[in-house]
Amino acid sequence: MSMTTLAPHPTATPDFGKELAFTVVSRWHRKLSANPTAKRSHWRTKTVYFDAVASLVATGSANQLTWKSIVDAAAPHGSRSTFYEVAGAHARHPLVEAFIGEGHTDSIQVALEYRRSDAVAQLLDETKVWSYWSFRERMVKDISAAGPLSPEALEAHVCDSLTRWSRAKQPLAAALGHTPPICAVEDLMLIRKGRITAVRAVAQLTDHLRRTM
Repeated sequence: MSMTTLAPHPTATPDFGKELAFTVVSRWHRKLSANPTAKRSHWRTKTVYFDAVASLVATGSANQLTWKSIVDAAAPHGSRSTFYEVAGAHARHPLVEAFIGEGHTDSIQVALEYRRSDAVAQLLDETKVWSYWSFRERMVKDISAAGPLSPEALEAHVCDSLTRWSRAKQPLAAALGHTPPICAVEDLMLIRKGRITAVRAVAQLTDHLRRTM
């Protein structure tokens, strides 16, 4: 299992898998993806754009992305109006706003680290979460099956999960200066229980991605 060198922690966590199911990102993902009411739900619209972004990044540079190239790649479902429904200042259900709405110091710190003025960068952040999600789900299952784990072991799971994702999705993982998926930052902060700031968590996981890809 690949991992970053971790600082020691004094206590074990009995059932961290359950805690991971109720993070800000977990609740946001569940609320949007589990909505079966509309024939074309907002989550389905989002995933059209996530897939377009991931495909473009896999074949070129993330620095060359524009709203128009993303809309073209999302054809036949892409349009300027739907692009700005999923990204930008007036997007519906943006992930970073879920952190702001949580209202806690840690969640607001995370939001400040990921709040983007550029709609394409905002969409890239959410695309990373979407791309990483199946790797995170596997991590949560592994943690739940393992029983009580020390914080060091939990951090190792997070690092290993990020490594597997980044090696499978290298161009996307490297986009935005190797910024990690926001859910991994939230998971690390939850493990540390107030002993790490969002700035430090982002820096630690960014460094891990750069060194292990």
